[in-house]
Amino acid sequence: MGLLSKIFGKKKVVDRKGEPSMVYIENEDERMNWAIEKANLTLWYFEESLKNPQPYQLYFSIKVCIMDGETGEHIWLTEPHFDEDGNLFGTVGNEPVDVKTVKLDQKIGIDRDFISDWMIIEGGRLVGGYTLRAIRDGIPDDKKHEFDQSVGMHIDEGIDYFKANFETPEGAILSLENAYDEQNIDKALACKDFYTEAKQMLNGMDSNVIDEEIVKQTAEVLELSFIKHTSESDWPQFSHLKRAFTKREKVNENYWIITEVCWFPDGGKSVQRLGTSKTADGWKVVGLVDDAN
Repeated sequence: MGLLSKIFGKKKVVDRKGEPSMVYIENEDERMNWAIEKANLTLWYFEESLKNPQPYQLYFSIKVCIMDGETGEHIWLTEPHFDEDGNLFGTVGNEPVDVKTVKLDQKIGIDRDFISDWMIIEGGRLVGGYTLRAIRDGIPDDKKHEFDQSVGMHIDEGIDYFKANFETPEGAILSLENAYDEQNIDKALACKDFYTEAKQMLNGMDSNVIDEEIVKQTAEVLELSFIKHTSESDWPQFSHLKRAFTKREKVNENYWIITEVCWFPDGGKSVQRLGTSKTADGWKVVGLVDDAN
């Protein structure tokens, strides 16, 4: 039995006095799987913040899987800290239900491989808390306010801290946006996949029908058009924005659509869906997804 199936098993709700209901979701629930992956991909921000907490960061907590034989349970730890080897220590923050190996308020140490989530309260906003968001996403809209009240805060899309690199689709998008901020056309080009964009334009990714030479020529035209448009227009700026990546849509193994939310300083926001592709050089950005097509 895999670790996640031990943790989640069959879906059930556990009521804890004075705390929101804890929902255990089946292993195949993609929202929860993605939440755990997202928490680990952005864990570096939590660790860096713990080392140098800012005045607006009011609360830190981290969620781990506690195992008791074949039984596992997600439990939040308060007062978290890491040692020099990266091992995690903290205080059990909620009463365990299924495991008997730990108890409320017990100080424990645990291997970082068992981390499943983290959260920081920054100026009243939840940052992280991806498993909470996954649970909330599965609740009917008319019940979401009640859930927010049970956890003591309004939960919006948050702010995500993926690393800007080509290891993830989100990292590729951030890399492109950083290139825009720097007004660096070479860096921007390194983030783009014009070949996949050309295939989509010509035949919806069906390379068996489109002549390879035509795809290459179309990709070259798209690249030249991108250079011309970017150089002649005002460069978009992202450095002043807070960003969250709220959804992954896996079209196939090598093409995913990512939903990005950008928060403006005045509190407004924009939402865009971007196609990304997995190449030999890592993830790249294809472009905005036009749902009308």
